[in-house]
Amino acid sequence: MEWPNIWAPWRINYIKGLGSAEPDISDAPRCFLCEAQTATDRDAELLVLHRAEAGFIILNRYPYTNGHLLVAPNAHIADLPDLSAADRHALMDLTVLAERVIATTFNPQGVNIGVNIGRCAGAGLPGHLHVHLVPRWGGDTNFMNVIAGVRVSPQALEESYEEMKAVLPKVLDLV
Repeated sequence: MEWPNIWAPWRINYIKGLGSAEPDISDAPRCFLCEAQTATDRDAELLVLHRAEAGFIILNRYPYTNGHLLVAPNAHIADLPDLSAADRHALMDLTVLAERVIATTFNPQGVNIGVNIGRCAGAGLPGHLHVHLVPRWGGDTNFMNVIAGVRVSPQALEESYEEMKAVLPKVLDLV
């Protein structure tokens, strides 16, 4: 298949500006991960599933599919090399725990695990590093995304949260 070229020379200034100094964030909304990390009395409301010394697991409020989790360090850090070795290790331990919670709760046939670093890599929140875990099943793509540009999630976030929260104590014994 041959892809057509679309020329947009006016975009080069935007692209060159992406590598420049940090943008002014004085008017930016507060980081939702930092809010979740500090608001320990609002775990159910903010969908925080589990807390550990160096990080936490939270349900993605805008999931690709049911059970889409985020694992984040407590520190507002944008890049893996900026974490200490201990915090990188803790982040991976939390990722393993999150994968076990997903597997036990939803019995997927696979899990996508990824980190988007920087806005150009797809990071919707480029300032606070986090790992995505997305459960997958054979044939889980459907026509709605292709035809209508929407995703269909068959379960409310609160229900997913409650199911995963109930499984968590069993899974913690395995880790």
